[in-house]
Amino acid sequence: MEFEEVIVDRDRLRELVGAPRGYAAVKSITYIDELFRKFIAASPFVIVATRGADGLLDVSPKGDPAGFVEVLDEKTLALPDRPGNQRLDSFENLLNYPEISLIFIIPGNNETLRVAGRARIVRDHRLQIRQAVRGKFPLLCFVIDVEEAFMHCPKCMVRSNLWKSEYWPSLTDVPTLVQSVKRHANPSESVEELQRREDLLTIQRLY
Repeated sequence: MEFEEVIVDRDRLRELVGAPRGYAAVKSITYIDELFRKFIAASPFVIVATRGADGLLDVSPKGDPAGFVEVLDEKTLALPDRPGNQRLDSFENLLNYPEISLIFIIPGNNETLRVAGRARIVRDHRLQIRQAVRGKFPLLCFVIDVEEAFMHCPKCMVRSNLWKSEYWPSLTDVPTLVQSVKRHANPSESVEELQRREDLLTIQRLY
């Protein structure tokens, strides 16, 4: 596709948009302080970004009871890995590139917390015990060495009306996971059979 202009220069970018406003350019810190510790403790949902060997970025959602990401100290976080489809995209990526970014989300809260650093894939009995849920231990976990942390403004949540149910769209015509699997992987089962299996596995393999 042809576009009027493709921005490839930082000076041109800043010419169009301007400099960071107010305290935006200086609000980040290099550790988890008491404020950020409280935010992480209240968050049941985090989005994790890693970079693959092919150069593409992967973004993976992670969820558990609030506070499931453990603050080991002001420079270190531990994120348990729960049973999934065993693609292991994030783990595979970390074997090549240790860089990682996280966005912590709290339902009903318009503000988010962004954390970036480098991660290791860890198997540690002490962590497994502390991060057990329903008597099930995580096999592995991400240990993140924090290099940057800052709060993100609420504008995206306000614009999207994310937490206002009266603005939520109807899901009638929204594609489902099993519809995608049926079309793109072409399994022999019907959509209905795939959905029954997916519903059962979701319940049985949460932990």
